Amino acid sequence: MLKEAIYHRPKNNFAYAYDKETLHIVLQTKKNDMESVALLFGDPYDWKDEVWQTQTVEMIKSGSTALHDYWFIAVKPEFYRMRYGFRCSDSSETCYYTESGVYSDPPADISNYFCFPYLNQIDVFQAPDWVKDTVWYQIFPERFGNGDPSLNPEGTLPWGSAAPTATNFFGGDFLGVIDSLDYLVDLGINGIYFTPIFKAYSNHKYDTIDYMEIDPQFGDKETFRRLVRECHQRGIRVMLDAVFNHSGYYFPPFQDVLDKQEKSAYTEWFHLREFPVKPEPVPNYHAFGFVGSMPKLNTENSEVKAYLLKVARYWIEEFDIDGWRLDVANEVDHQFWRDFRKEVKAVKPDAYILGEIWHDSMPWLGGDQFDAVMNYPFTNSAIDFLAKNERSPEDFANSITNVLHMYPANVNEVAFNLLDSHDTPRILTLADGELDRVKLLYLFQLSFIGTPCIYYGDEIGMEGGQDPGCRACMIWDETKQDKELFTYVKNLITMRKTIPAFGNDGTFQIVMYDNEANTLVYQKQAGNRRILYVINNSTEEQTLALPDFPEKYCSELLVGTSINTAYSHESIQLTALDKIKVSPLGFRIFEYKN
Repeated sequence: MLKEAIYHRPKNNFAYAYDKETLHIVLQTKKNDMESVALLFGDPYDWKDEVWQTQTVEMIKSGSTALHDYWFIAVKPEFYRMRYGFRCSDSSETCYYTESGVYSDPPADISNYFCFPYLNQIDVFQAPDWVKDTVWYQIFPERFGNGDPSLNPEGTLPWGSAAPTATNFFGGDFLGVIDSLDYLVDLGINGIYFTPIFKAYSNHKYDTIDYMEIDPQFGDKETFRRLVRECHQRGIRVMLDAVFNHSGYYFPPFQDVLDKQEKSAYTEWFHLREFPVKPEPVPNYHAFGFVGSMPKLNTENSEVKAYLLKVARYWIEEFDIDGWRLDVANEVDHQFWRDFRKEVKAVKPDAYILGEIWHDSMPWLGGDQFDAVMNYPFTNSAIDFLAKNERSPEDFANSITNVLHMYPANVNEVAFNLLDSHDTPRILTLADGELDRVKLLYLFQLSFIGTPCIYYGDEIGMEGGQDPGCRACMIWDETKQDKELFTYVKNLITMRKTIPAFGNDGTFQIVMYDNEANTLVYQKQAGNRRILYVINNSTEEQTLALPDFPEKYCSELLVGTSINTAYSHESIQLTALDKIKVSPLGFRIFEYKN
């Protein structure tokens, strides 16, 4: 037993309130080191004849990575508080792991134990309930649809007539989105994430000039109000992109600094290093990266904070948007985000606050800042395994298990699971044009825990390399759309929405993998229903035996091939001795009922 590998901390993703009466407790140990782990716990004030009253409950192994095992239990302490430790056993010994160390017997003094002082309901992480049932669609407004050519910027090119560049325009606007809302409803979308819509110089709009105005090429505020209203009438939520880490070069306060230099009233709005302020050849002020046209805002300055918080309120109060996606969120101070959350939730308590962070984001997910982050660890793992075939099933299983243990379960349920975006190559390009790999990606994404997002045009087979190649005009010519792929994605979305264990209600677990055959089996479970997913990531047919479950009879879920039939059931009987065949780059789905 490697005692020094046993790890727990009484907070964050290792000990947290899942709901108003349930605590989730997680212990980390060396992989394959323990045969069993149990939670020893009791109320710190529950004593009888000077003996602390405790109970011991076995924990389950919730997953394994290359280095660690994770042990999990959900408990409901009667009086919302508890002291606790862990009984760890291997084949030769048992020890008790507590806050003060490792013991051969349970320590008598409860001060040695971990402490969860009290489950205060206000401290329970609470993201909006609607997010768990949302399938998002990311729209880059300049490239989705040109509904009003009279708004076209000077030099606008005919729709789709050229490859996208960092500087060209094709005239996408709000009316182009409104005209296509029924298309999104047909696909099954009930959430739209728009990249920035505010007045800006570039075609991507991440260099804001005025946070209180819509860019003229998209339309006016009345058109945007109509867009939100039309979305809501169709059951579609609307999330906008907020660029609060930096402004644009032509943001009036920054122009004032360039004009008046140290005499400007806005010198404290930015992180200036010296005067005179110069954007080239390398900016002598802090910026997004070293991009001189995107000067970093000083969100610790009271005037800057007041201005940006006014922006956060305004678009919710005036237009009833449903959420904010926060660009470069990790470079903004935590106190600003705490104040931002209070401001937003005061106006609309069920607004969704999503941070763009590409790494471990636990410091932002304690319930006082963001509801979720863009789940790039999920993205990278799925792309490497299923699109590029550069990761073994074992490595993928380890990575996904790590993703699920990075954050509390109630955080994972609203994690923003994307496969690509305006910042990355498109999935069909990443998969080297192999549609079957794209189908496996969508199967995994739409059956995983969290809230999935589809990048516009992926569902019809659009391709594109790294930015700006991934920002091509949406293809509306149906003869050039992959309608079979569209139907496949639509049917998976339907399955996610109509089969509880398929969607966000079920727990997720990797069941088995085979590196040589390049196969993976995972399961979702909700209530008395269990769904088993078998993925063949190889280019050859594979034969494998399923795990031995108590249920022998099951239905095979077949993803429909027509618009009218999303899926169908085929009753079969399987045992552990039976072997199934899976086609190259194919999958099979089995549903069991207890």
